[in-house]
Amino acid sequence: MTEYEEKKIRLKERIQVYAGEGCIVAFSGGVDSSLLLKLVCETAGKPDRSLSDTCSRIYAVTMQTRLHPVCEIEHARKVAEEIGAAHLVIPVDELEEAGICQNPPERCYLCKKQLFTKILHKAEELGVRNILEGTNGDDLHVYRPGLRAIRELGVISPLAEAGFTKEEVRRLAEEYGLSVSGRPSTPCLATRFPYGASLSYEEIQKVGQGEAYLKGFGLYNVRLRIHGDIARIEVDPDDFPIFMRYRQEAVSYLKSLGYHYITLDLEGFRSGSMDVGTV
Repeated sequence: MTEYEEKKIRLKERIQVYAGEGCIVAFSGGVDSSLLLKLVCETAGKPDRSLSDTCSRIYAVTMQTRLHPVCEIEHARKVAEEIGAAHLVIPVDELEEAGICQNPPERCYLCKKQLFTKILHKAEELGVRNILEGTNGDDLHVYRPGLRAIRELGVISPLAEAGFTKEEVRRLAEEYGLSVSGRPSTPCLATRFPYGASLSYEEIQKVGQGEAYLKGFGLYNVRLRIHGDIARIEVDPDDFPIFMRYRQEAVSYLKSLGYHYITLDLEGFRSGSMDVGTV
């Protein structure tokens, strides 16, 4: 038996414990939380007809946040429907409620604490005992201050517990035929600004617009990192030729958003590049 097969067994054993009791899956519609939701629904068994063919006492809960593109809510709804889980949406205003207007280094901790506290309240309201979220094994080896909040609140991370890497998550999601198996990660847009920068929804929305425009060229991973009036673009090095083909259009559009200087980062896309010098 391969190590991957052993991990699958461990993961399904963990899911078995939680699914029978009913649970909430913190659901973004990304590959990690989608795989987790699929496994929970599969383990929970036959759908409850009273929930319109959704899994009985299994809830996909998505936070309606302005720190992610608006289209993410509709995407999450469609994926939850594809999997067959009841989908609930909880609105949140992180800048005010979590106190992150100045983008502090502990931003992720403060934000996760606020988000999962709201989910805990929803779990109490629904009479559901377990809250699951999609941290994977790779996340344990990089700067993820939000993990401290998750642990403090007793939220469960089955993928990480079973040692699943991001690559293995995508592999299993593909085995299940999930439409999001190859979808790139879409982290919070506050990660595009340096720590200590003043955050506003207007500036965050501009970043979302800029990244959406660049992705329209066929780029896979795109990050628009903002340093004052400088927009630093990160894409996969293999995609540099694609970007250069549309360079003039990209520069013109990003300048129309108010950025004076447009740069292409020669190191290419890398998750957490704004954490350099922080950890």
